Amino acid sequence: MSRFHVIDTPLAGLKLIERQKQQDARGFFSRLFCAEELRDAGFALPVSQINHTLTRRTGSVRGMHFQHPPHAEDKLVSCLRGVVFDVAVDLRRGSETFLHWHAETLSADNGRSLLIPKGFAHGFQTLSDDAELLYLHTTPYVPGSEGGLNPTDPALAIRWPLPFADVSERDSKQAHLVPAFRGL
Repeated sequence: MSRFHVIDTPLAGLKLIERQKQQDARGFFSRLFCAEELRDAGFALPVSQINHTLTRRTGSVRGMHFQHPPHAEDKLVSCLRGVVFDVAVDLRRGSETFLHWHAETLSADNGRSLLIPKGFAHGFQTLSDDAELLYLHTTPYVPGSEGGLNPTDPALAIRWPLPFADVSERDSKQAHLVPAFRGL
């Protein structure tokens, strides 16, 4: 019996993962990760790093982050508490959906995760206070390989659902894309 429902998004390789819950009077059981089942969805490498974030204030934005090759990574992002508007931007050179974005609402209640493949930038906006995310990465963080996009870049035209409450200086000072950018 599969513990996940895998849904394709409009961006090839980007998958919405719905975790199946088994519930009874005591509560529920939900599998967050299964290498065997998620390999078929595109998460093929072993988990190399697991990160946990807490963002305190509704309307806060984190991102848009990625790692340059050869340290590009797949990510599986899950919301453990609260609600977020989770965004992925296709940065793959030659992709038919280059610079297109897709967002999903992830929450502790809806049991959804976003499987983000290599070549995508990722970020989110909190739709509740005290939102906690768990990230599974296939590659460890390499400071010299990190990259970022400005979340307000008009070339991306991300339709954030709320006015920005907080955004880090690092994220807000990311340069806007230049016409010469051809992707990763």
